[in-house]
Amino acid sequence: MNFRLATAADAPAIATLHADSWQRHYRHSWPDSYLDGPVVQDRQAVWEKRLRESPANQFVMIAEEQGVLQGFTCAYGADDAKWGTLLDNLHVRHDLQGRGTGATLVREVARWSRANYPECDLYLWALEANTGARRLYERLGAKNAGTESHMTPGGGRTNAVRYSWTELDALIGA
Repeated sequence: MNFRLATAADAPAIATLHADSWQRHYRHSWPDSYLDGPVVQDRQAVWEKRLRESPANQFVMIAEEQGVLQGFTCAYGADDAKWGTLLDNLHVRHDLQGRGTGATLVREVARWSRANYPECDLYLWALEANTGARRLYERLGAKNAGTESHMTPGGGRTNAVRYSWTELDALIGA
């Protein structure tokens, strides 16, 4: 497995994986009309813009094997004064989950955040219903910092759990 920073050329593959992941894992939490409708075009527009007009605090890393995208992560350093760096996206191909790719990507975000934003902790939001992802974060030492209701793309609301890491060195070394 090769891990590298994403480039604008990676936008189509990232968008496709992102949409597929949402369709598989957010069903029954987000409107079917969105997941079966504009999700692919929406993710394509988002990733083209993110990788073409990257803010200075954005970090996007991909995992690939023989040039094929296996997973990706996106984070924003010092995103929140209280919570620190936001791990905004973490997605791994469904047929490769449970093999350590997601954990490696989380650790890469922690390394980047520690190097560039040493005063920051790390946090993310996980859908309450996404128990597989939540187990991964808890196994990696994240603490449940509470649940909030969030708006979903396409309308509606769902509960999301904030997870945080305050000991990034422990996460990096795990």
